[in-house]
Amino acid sequence: MLLVHGLGAGWRSWAPVLDQLAESREVIAIDLPGFGETPPLTGEVSIATLADSVEAFIREQGLEGVSTVGQSMGGRLVLELARRGVGGDTVALDPGGFWSDRELLVFGATLRPSIALVRVLRRMLPTLLGNPVGRTLLLAQLSARPWALSRDTVLPDVRGLADSPSTGAALDALTKGPKQEGAPAGTVPGRVTIGWGRRDLVTVPAQAARAVELYPDAVLHWFERCGHFPQWDAPREATRLILDSTG
Repeated sequence: MLLVHGLGAGWRSWAPVLDQLAESREVIAIDLPGFGETPPLTGEVSIATLADSVEAFIREQGLEGVSTVGQSMGGRLVLELARRGVGGDTVALDPGGFWSDRELLVFGATLRPSIALVRVLRRMLPTLLGNPVGRTLLLAQLSARPWALSRDTVLPDVRGLADSPSTGAALDALTKGPKQEGAPAGTVPGRVTIGWGRRDLVTVPAQAARAVELYPDAVLHWFERCGHFPQWDAPREATRLILDSTG
């Protein structure tokens, strides 16, 4: 099983579910270029080039047919790989790329200031996120219940937004690049499962219908009382969905 993160911490984004997944599967959690410990791409940063890098990793490591799981931008990347015929079963959690023009404007207009804010507050993040009020103020866009999360759960992703050298370029790729293409029925290599938080304020729930329309082979799963990060708000349910949806 190959885990592909979104904007933020790199592979550490999966920490809330990683141990549980590893009890049942051999798990590889990667850092995309410019995140975690992987150097940035030397050329253009786009959804296509990021997907190229993951596809190259799969081929170089002899992982053809591996199940792929992604969240947010990572969810979009694993759907792009499935569209290309790469990998096996696919699970995409709250993927990007299925917004309307208006939703895309709102996404960029709200997320960019949030990233700028956490960069300004970088040194104070451990203290702010250690307090339920601070978590609620900083993470209301990302979590349905930020006050209920632990600092250790959210700090890696928030620090990653502030520190990752490719955060800005990847955000530009999401907001200024093309929307996600679909895959006609019968053209993907395995099962496709799309999970969506009912309270997602980043990739809003209305986008789920567009995702399923573009990926008609997909099964849609709703996470109730869940925001943009199922691994934060519903880790047990996310683990179960991933395991049940992949071979």
